[in-house]
Amino acid sequence: MTYTINLFKFFFNMDDHVFRIRKAEKVNHLWKVSVLLTLVSVVVYIWMAYLGIGSDLVSRGAVGLTPEAYESAKIWFLFGRVIYAVLFAALVIFLPTLLFYLLTEIPYQKLLIMQQVVLVVMLIERVIWVPLMLLIGLDWYVSPLSLGIITSYITDVSWVIYFLGAISLFQLWIIWFQVKFITSLVPMRKRWIWFNVILLHILGWALTALIAFADTYIVSGWFG
Repeated sequence: MTYTINLFKFFFNMDDHVFRIRKAEKVNHLWKVSVLLTLVSVVVYIWMAYLGIGSDLVSRGAVGLTPEAYESAKIWFLFGRVIYAVLFAALVIFLPTLLFYLLTEIPYQKLLIMQQVVLVVMLIERVIWVPLMLLIGLDWYVSPLSLGIITSYITDVSWVIYFLGAISLFQLWIIWFQVKFITSLVPMRKRWIWFNVILLHILGWALTALIAFADTYIVSGWFG
């Protein structure tokens, strides 16, 4: 049986697609979809950069720059967003796939489909966040869809706000989806899968918080 990837239909009839993936002996268009999703990630991050999202530190440092230096800084910022988008897509698609493959021995190609769906959901989350930033001025870590906005009223510790701000309704859906996908393809104890999936996400949230915390100092130091 051959399974042809169609990620959008996947959202409307998940059980049927997971069943077909379990029975599939071959997967079509796997790498084409991965490349396409990477390009979509680049477009989303270029769009966000064009809107000025994330460039506040660059703008604040522009006071002491010449017009030429400021334009150069904006180009480097845009270039950095492109690199970040490519790395972001690659890490989301391939790294968890490898870890889950080592853990479950589910065929690597089938796990790639799972992570492609995860990347689509994460990109949707970022697109939804854009109007929240432009209209209300809410940064990603204080989105009303995450725990960050509540945390910001409890503590001023940046890393803690970033960490809990990374935990959103989208992330919780992704955890549920990954557990459902994996348990449908391999006869393992469900508690063990829940534990490993949640642990992986905790490490991811911690890394996100660390990058956000360090990025504040790196960008301000570079352009300040």
